[in-house]
Amino acid sequence: MEFKQIKPKKIYEEVADALYEAIKKGQLKSGEKLASVQQLADNFQVSRSAMREALTALKAKGLIELKQGEGTFVKTYHPEEVVFSFPQAVLMNKKDVMNLLEVRRMIESGAAKSAAENRTNQDLIEMKAALDKMSAANGGEELGEAADLEFHLSVAKATNNALLVNLLMNVSDLMQETMKETRQIWLYSKQTTMTQLYEEHLLIYQAILHQESEKAVSAMTQHLENVEEILIKYFAKKEK
Repeated sequence: MEFKQIKPKKIYEEVADALYEAIKKGQLKSGEKLASVQQLADNFQVSRSAMREALTALKAKGLIELKQGEGTFVKTYHPEEVVFSFPQAVLMNKKDVMNLLEVRRMIESGAAKSAAENRTNQDLIEMKAALDKMSAANGGEELGEAADLEFHLSVAKATNNALLVNLLMNVSDLMQETMKETRQIWLYSKQTTMTQLYEEHLLIYQAILHQESEKAVSAMTQHLENVEEILIKYFAKKEK
């Protein structure tokens, strides 16, 4: 019998899981202010970088929010909005990855169109913040993948469609694992670079910024097709 590979979790994922459990169990209550990044890092005995990545992941899932000048606060937890918990191992075979990318392409292309039509200035600020984090990651794998996920979820949020946001949040763990795998391939590929990945997201942002809905669809579709093409080549090499 052939078993799928189980990948160990990274430090920031362990921290994010611990905070998620505390929120789910009510140990961290809605509206409660979290300690500073430094204090949390000291409590968990991790680096500030790992702590920031954990908070970014929780923010992307809609579990915490940053209030400018005030700090980071726990948002109201709705169990019905986080209904799936996917093991990372589910993405260890080619068919599952391709199926996920097909779902993403169908959903996110439409989300990009709606975001271009409905986005607010605050939505643009959140997208740009995620882009800036991607740019600053400069090959930093964990920070880059968290910012990548944050960008895609910020596009979904800009649709002003709560059902769509919840749908993408429910598959966010799978999305993140796919991005992680894709990022590794992208970083070490001779044909493509981290810069290209950033620029594809930038094109999506610019189309949404200028409310060019068809360009937003095209940019998102092209980006996800590029991801799929690279993964197909990757799996082809693995199968040889």
